[in-house]
Amino acid sequence: MNTGAKWWEITSAKLHILAMGLMLLDHMWATLFPSQAWMTCVGRIAYPIFAFLIVEGYFHTKNFQKYLLRMIGFAVVSEIPFNLMYNGTFFYPYHQNVLWTFVIGLLAMKCMDWGKTKAKWCFVLISIMTVLVGTLLGFALFTDYYGVGVLMILTFYLFRGRKWWQILGQLCLLYWLNVEILGGYYYEVELFGKTFEVIQQGLALFALIPIWLYRGKQGYHSKPFQYFCYVFYPLHMLLLVLIDMVMVGL
Repeated sequence: MNTGAKWWEITSAKLHILAMGLMLLDHMWATLFPSQAWMTCVGRIAYPIFAFLIVEGYFHTKNFQKYLLRMIGFAVVSEIPFNLMYNGTFFYPYHQNVLWTFVIGLLAMKCMDWGKTKAKWCFVLISIMTVLVGTLLGFALFTDYYGVGVLMILTFYLFRGRKWWQILGQLCLLYWLNVEILGGYYYEVELFGKTFEVIQQGLALFALIPIWLYRGKQGYHSKPFQYFCYVFYPLHMLLLVLIDMVMVGL
């Protein structure tokens, strides 16, 4: 991946920082500021960016096995902070943290890449089965964003590139997944004397703007920054839980 990027260019590093910031806002709403609905609305933009970055990471990693094991390791570490933030308990089997969704997505992409080495009809069959199994696993294991989260990852895998049909595929599938499937909660907005319904989860489509501005450059990269991006997930949830406990105590 090209690391030579100008300060104004959208790089992989900047996408990571943007997604982490948006996720932090969403989780601050969930723990500290439940009355500030704008935080979770803006936070809807985070997951598609993460899904896109998982696909980019898959294509650029030099060692898939290490990448996968690292993701599994941090998924295990993140489970208790996630449970504490989500349900206030150390153990909650009905909702798993988002890193498990990423693990399923990585395995699904690896399976589909393996299918590319087979006959065309076999690849199509393997791809269909992979999409179905990956989606069912997301729902069966109660991972964050469930099977829809896996499908978002596979959307960026199957439509990876900048050709018009790839961009259109990303837009259409993300609309379907976020508005038609995950949609439900909406706001009524008055504009020019008319009332419009704004689907909250539909705001996730704004993630496509920075994603489309990305040009494949990595930007800043170092081992500390790489691990910070992993550690940030369990650490920020744990800190928010502790702050919430202190605030409740006061």
